[in-house]
Amino acid sequence: MLFHVYNRGVERRQIFAQKEDYSAFIKIIEETLEKIPIRICAYCIMPNHWHFVIRTIEEGDLSKFIHRLTNTHVRRWKQYRNDVGSGHLYQGRYHSIPVGSERYARTLLRYVERNPLSSGLVKQAEDWKWSSLWRRESGTEERFPILSPWPFDRPTNWVEEVNQGGVPDNLELQLEMCLRRGRPFGEPEWTKGVAEALGLEQTLSPPRGQG
Repeated sequence: MLFHVYNRGVERRQIFAQKEDYSAFIKIIEETLEKIPIRICAYCIMPNHWHFVIRTIEEGDLSKFIHRLTNTHVRRWKQYRNDVGSGHLYQGRYHSIPVGSERYARTLLRYVERNPLSSGLVKQAEDWKWSSLWRRESGTEERFPILSPWPFDRPTNWVEEVNQGGVPDNLELQLEMCLRRGRPFGEPEWTKGVAEALGLEQTLSPPRGQG
């Protein structure tokens, strides 16, 4: 199954302030993959948060991977800054939502790889060095060994699609709502079935004051 996984710094605290911070996190990703070989289809590391789009191999791999990744990151981040014992780095447990068919997965992948452009950090999404889009567009296989193929063919005009602006469409608006609610992102019947299977039925209820 495909999952969107994300977390941010406590109180939106900046986690990655310089090149070395991003590079150290990439190294931790590589080390963690050697122990828990899941499939990372896309990622984006931002100043105060990160995103992954992950395909799991074995049940429980996602939780094991993210826990090992974040625990290692927190420990090294604090050791480097002599900041041990000063409080939390992340806002809490990571968030993850299952993603349905190709139509929905493409919307998510675009959202993740477009993040630096949407935040005004770059003029073209592929210019953000700490993302899967930059990795795929800037070198050979050896430069992105942490990445796995998508579960469907990557469009030949993908970079243009990511950079395309305009008013968000219905799927993009639906994705934003799913991220806020922790709700599976897919066709209605698929969403209902997955929510029930994973114990996420509460995410299907309308927010308070609606419905």
